[in-house]
Amino acid sequence: MIMRNYIKKGLHLLWLIPVVAVVSCSKVADYKEVVSTDKTKPAVVTDIQVRNLPGAAVIKYKLPLSENILYVQANYQINGKTSRQTKVSYYSDSLLVSGFEKSQEYKVVLYTVSRADVFSDSVVVTVHPETPAYLAAFPSIVVRPDFGGINISVQNTDKANLGIVTITKDAVTKQFEIVNQHYTNEAAISYSLRGYQPVPVEFGFYITDQYNNISDTLFATITPIFEQQMDKSQFRSYALPSDARTGFGWVIENLWNGNTGSPGYHTEQPIQPLVWPAVITFDMGQAAKLSRYTIWNRGIDGSGNWLWQAGAPLKWTLWGREDTPVDETMPSGSSAPGLGQASPAGWINLGTFDLPAKPSGLPNPQYTNADLDFWNAGFSFNFSLDLPKIRYIRFQCLENASQTNNFFNIAELSFWGDPR
Repeated sequence: MIMRNYIKKGLHLLWLIPVVAVVSCSKVADYKEVVSTDKTKPAVVTDIQVRNLPGAAVIKYKLPLSENILYVQANYQINGKTSRQTKVSYYSDSLLVSGFEKSQEYKVVLYTVSRADVFSDSVVVTVHPETPAYLAAFPSIVVRPDFGGINISVQNTDKANLGIVTITKDAVTKQFEIVNQHYTNEAAISYSLRGYQPVPVEFGFYITDQYNNISDTLFATITPIFEQQMDKSQFRSYALPSDARTGFGWVIENLWNGNTGSPGYHTEQPIQPLVWPAVITFDMGQAAKLSRYTIWNRGIDGSGNWLWQAGAPLKWTLWGREDTPVDETMPSGSSAPGLGQASPAGWINLGTFDLPAKPSGLPNPQYTNADLDFWNAGFSFNFSLDLPKIRYIRFQCLENASQTNNFFNIAELSFWGDPR
């Protein structure tokens, strides 16, 4: 049973998203150069209006009629210890104050500043931000056992920059220590932490933001699900009549020979007669409740550079079953059954997956060393925890990277799960 026990954490962490981590920040652009000998104190802003946002507020105002004003400055505290500063140019009629810890009243002090660096009198504005994103997301934390670890999901409705932090007790110090920091601005956050034995472990979870605000902590004792890598020595080809034929001597057995480079598996090019999407089938030798898999694609070899090119699967569906396979032309697109549902001949949809984008964004065939490392490490994907046991696998290539959609190739496949 997951128990909620909230305490305020005093832990510090390094936010990885580039932000200002000191006591102030500024935004000044497109204002006149600071060249003036006029030491006259500028007039203040007037007609102030406030629009409150989650953890922030927009303050709109009317500037005094003066060519000598350089910018407007706002000074404010976002919590009991951190001060921030925002500056906007003379050409703007509003500014954003952000990073507030709670939904409550805060005082913001506004100044106009002249080109001679002379400050006006202060104007105090009261803002009342709505609930900050990190606090709004906290009640949505759901943690459940996963294979070899835990799965964490969070709803980030505002798509804010959040850090989900996981803590456990250190084996030596017996104190809670940070074991993972997951940074994202995704709306629906879901990820898994692995590497744990199937014994009860006490975890803690809290959320932080780019302003170093920290939520309370949710504690839960969770027992990870047993997981092991599937024994590739038991894998066998199980070709069905509708399977694509092999090309270039790159046989299906290469998918489980432990070599993530070339040669791997390759269909004919082009497949004759062309039936697309193309499928291949194999037997893992034992049934298991699968947890995840990794796919390696053809990279750089003696024939050239194949990164994000040629026959690498761009989109694919995995199908599985525990009973003796029945051949069929696999459905795809709108005619395909949903995740966990079966095709007419009994193949269960294990999920549709996409080739991750090139980190650098460079056009093919260009790439960086980071791109190459990303590719060579293989791409890992989780299976739904709700899927049944599976023994036989059909790999259905829906699109290839070259978009010719008449052949595909794969270097290696590895699967993990619980075969007990």
